[in-house]
Amino acid sequence: MGHKSTEKNSKVKATSSIWEYATGMLAICIPLVAITESGILLPFLVALSAAGGTAAIWVSPDKPKQEEIELIQTVKALEERVINLETIYVSLPDVEKTLPLPGASECSSHSTSQD
Repeated sequence: MGHKSTEKNSKVKATSSIWEYATGMLAICIPLVAITESGILLPFLVALSAAGGTAAIWVSPDKPKQEEIELIQTVKALEERVINLETIYVSLPDVEKTLPLPGASECSSHSTSQD
């Protein structure tokens, strides 16, 4: 539920930013149109571009959301595997529960041969 709020909040912020810039551009365009007598084309393009950007933001798919779900599932699977390994290790008989380190036997054989 918190994710949807964050997602909408970011979309609202992006939309707000687009329209803030569009308003600024319109404020600049109106005097330019009066001076250059170029017609309503420039302000119309600014409004059309802002509307297109807004539509793109609100219609875009939520790809990060899907990636987050996959990542959460992967983490849960790894946690389950660790729990299973801990259960197996604890259920082993009490015969030296030390984990052999790779290369540890080589180090011990070198140290005894030098003595």
